Amino acid sequence: MQNSPIHQDSISTSSPWLKTYYFIRAAVSIVWIAAALAIGKNVPTLSAVLLVAYPAWDAVANLLDARKSGGLRTNLSQALNFAISILTAIGVAVALGVGMNAVMTVFGGWAILSGLFQLATGIRRWKSAGAQWAMVLSGAQSALAGASFFKMAAAATPPSIVAVAPYAAFGAFYFLVSALWLTFKKDRPRTAALLG
Repeated sequence: MQNSPIHQDSISTSSPWLKTYYFIRAAVSIVWIAAALAIGKNVPTLSAVLLVAYPAWDAVANLLDARKSGGLRTNLSQALNFAISILTAIGVAVALGVGMNAVMTVFGGWAILSGLFQLATGIRRWKSAGAQWAMVLSGAQSALAGASFFKMAAAATPPSIVAVAPYAAFGAFYFLVSALWLTFKKDRPRTAALLG
């Protein structure tokens, strides 16, 4: 007898995978920020690669997490996030030929849509996995951040990759909080048993 999709998702989101996933997301974001600030702002070619890689990595990450959680068919919000992130990576590559203002416009649309999809994923997982309050906050903040990207896109002075760093930093923060929350939540019952 096969498990239902809901049961599969409940098992997977309660497993060590989710904690590992959040740690990986935080680590990759931190590395991206370091590269953008240290090298990307001074090397246009690397800046372009990093700007395309950011949504491309988000697509890969959503795909991996969805597969660990029952597949894309049972995780619609992640399937949509995967699709919009792929389209964004392509859109950024095209927009780079126009200028950074165009790139910020693409990032603005992506921040809103991917944030809403992440928000939906967090709400769906709320009862089956811990630390989803951080994911809900992250998704909501990402959606709101879209407005700031549109504002930068309309500025007379073209922004640089540095403008994306704060957005990536908030994402890294929320993923790290989620990973640590799951780590300590798992250890609390064990600690209580030892003290008792």
